[in-house]
Amino acid sequence: MNRIILADNQVIFRAGAARTLALEEDMRIVAQCEDLPKLWSALESLRGAVALVASSLRPDPQLLLEKARTAGSRIILIVENHEQVADDVAPAVDGIVCRNIGAGDLIEGVRRVARGQRFIQRANVTAIHSTDSVGTRVRDRLTPKEMQIVALIVQGCKNKEIALQLGTKEQVIKNYLRGIYDKTGVSDRLELALFTIHHRVLAEAAAKAGNLIEMRSA
Repeated sequence: MNRIILADNQVIFRAGAARTLALEEDMRIVAQCEDLPKLWSALESLRGAVALVASSLRPDPQLLLEKARTAGSRIILIVENHEQVADDVAPAVDGIVCRNIGAGDLIEGVRRVARGQRFIQRANVTAIHSTDSVGTRVRDRLTPKEMQIVALIVQGCKNKEIALQLGTKEQVIKNYLRGIYDKTGVSDRLELALFTIHHRVLAEAAAKAGNLIEMRSA
């Protein structure tokens, strides 16, 4: 049985990854960590695990690798879609995946790392941009306001929090979400977040919308 530690401060991605991996008979999620203290505790108490660790947690690479080696665990680094991994970190971890990784590739990557192999997700950015017709079509159908809501959904915000940030009412956000679900073909906020993450063009548009919100609130 492959024991999995999921460490990520993006609750939507963490939940989606947990749901994907937990369906496999040879995998068991033994811990979910939203911050570094919980990750350090999990690594120390749950030995021999495969830990998927998001770079957004900002772990000290040397400390992370030291704790993993001590526990006999392996590390798969989850990086943002355009993030560059430091030259001294990339060869030291057991795997590297992007947030837009598909479910099948994620499962295969975890299995390879658990077997003692390395797994590096390689993506041709130009090819993805040119062939992601679904992501492009959905991006073009969403209004700027809808894209802002998508960005906040990906960050794990609830309807009340979204309404507060956008200066509107919670019921208005619910109405917007119904339209967004229709345009994207998803049925709930978790599916919407995963759909966005897995389509690079859409993920980039949502990231830009999120940055605009932060600039206005700063």
